[in-house]
Amino acid sequence: MDSAQNGHHHGQAIRLTIPAKPEYITLGRLALTGIARLRAEPLSPEVLGDLKLALTEACTNSVRHAYGDTAGLVHIVYELHSDRLVVEVSDSGEGFEPSATRLSSLGADGLAEGGLGIAIIEALSDELEIGEGDDGGSRLRFVKHLA
Repeated sequence: MDSAQNGHHHGQAIRLTIPAKPEYITLGRLALTGIARLRAEPLSPEVLGDLKLALTEACTNSVRHAYGDTAGLVHIVYELHSDRLVVEVSDSGEGFEPSATRLSSLGADGLAEGGLGIAIIEALSDELEIGEGDDGGSRLRFVKHLA
């Protein structure tokens, strides 16, 4: 385990890299469950369920859209702080622009599939950041306040 950048906040950062294939998303969910158990005060089943759903949607975006038919990796960083959980999902694929113009150009099917995951994550988390990853690709970061 790496110490988070603000080590004095008792944050811990755990990194997991999975192949960009749907069957590996479960590993991300299992890691999240284990990390949530590190808290002195356990998360409610509802909050943990919401976080697992948000993580699944974020990973699914990378798995579906980042690499096309080529192999790739999805990087997940979990930061557990006393008052919040931060999850960042990134890839080095094509990246995506979650803008309304791009979504509307996809048509009704594309909007339903492409836009819904982000809306779900936004609804289940307290903060959401979407941007370019350090190595190109996309980076999606969400925060859930726990205190």
